[in-house]
Amino acid sequence: MGALRTPRERWVEEGLRALATGGVDAVRVEALAKSLGVTKGGFYGYFADRGALLTEMLDAWERECVDDVFDRIEREGGDVLDKVRLAGQLTFSGNRLLPIDLAVRDWARRDPVVADRLRRVDNRRMQLLRDAISTFCSDPDEVEARSLLAFCMAIGNHFLAADHPGRTRDQVKARAGDLLLNRSPGSAAKPEAADGGLGTQE
Repeated sequence: MGALRTPRERWVEEGLRALATGGVDAVRVEALAKSLGVTKGGFYGYFADRGALLTEMLDAWERECVDDVFDRIEREGGDVLDKVRLAGQLTFSGNRLLPIDLAVRDWARRDPVVADRLRRVDNRRMQLLRDAISTFCSDPDEVEARSLLAFCMAIGNHFLAADHPGRTRDQVKARAGDLLLNRSPGSAAKPEAADGGLGTQE
């Protein structure tokens, strides 16, 4: 019978899906069991309680959005600017990691343990930006400022509702990316860099 149990990873994945769509309050054992088409009893074969599941969800999120992303950008090669652009695209574009990332940020506002985890993740991301921007900028204050602006653009773009008269959002993001990464206008010509190379594509 043990072979027929819902795998542990499916509980974690379903928890992340619920987190991404409804926030941490939507991560409820009964609701997850219903979504998986199983009873609650299987849950307690893997997890002591809901808190244990939430911890494993954070572990999975951190592993996927930092460790796995960093492993991939190393495999892909390229210079450090190429790596930071790919990291941004993997993390802040698409329907997988972005919704989870935004939900974790909201969760962190109410939970100091989650806030500490988010800080650790963001510190690793910021260091990647610093390393990239340091290749063309020697002023440490400017490096930090550009890194902050780049990170804020990648995240804040998904909350901003402003219009850009005479320009599209993609055009403005591409120009902002050029400025932050010290490129000439239009140098990010490849389709995958149309978001300005900072992973802010819708």
